[in-house]
Amino acid sequence: MLRGQTLGVYVSAKVDYAMRALLSLAAAGGGPMKGERLAQSQGLPVDFLENILRDLRVAGLVTSQRGAEGGYRLARPPADITVADVMRSMEGPLAEVRGLRPEAAAYEGAAEHLQDVWIAVRAALRSVLETVTLAQILEARFPRAVERLIADPEAWTAH
Repeated sequence: MLRGQTLGVYVSAKVDYAMRALLSLAAAGGGPMKGERLAQSQGLPVDFLENILRDLRVAGLVTSQRGAEGGYRLARPPADITVADVMRSMEGPLAEVRGLRPEAAAYEGAAEHLQDVWIAVRAALRSVLETVTLAQILEARFPRAVERLIADPEAWTAH
């Protein structure tokens, strides 16, 4: 999500590219991959991906090694890295209302219970993003609740 966005799920190019790079690293089985090779494997711009990889390193999701045998590798097993970990490392909190976390938003009068809705939206995001790991994406083996969402034809329809 973009910082300052109001509880809308917007997957930025940065998050999408980070996920694709991490999935490529996970599929590589632990061996190091150069940034250029990662970019080529997913058709991504090299310079932009190198900046993303730097952010992923700072977040503790990848490690890097210099030299001829160097490159990037996952810092943790693919089963221990969730989509939420990646999104937070790239864009910050999963849900914000006017730049605030939902629990910090306060409403009065007719909107008194709007905060409850924003809290529920964040919980719904977490129920997917905190439970799906890189390993599950690679194996197309998702938690049951996520499988049910994917199987719902309405999920595939724009509104």
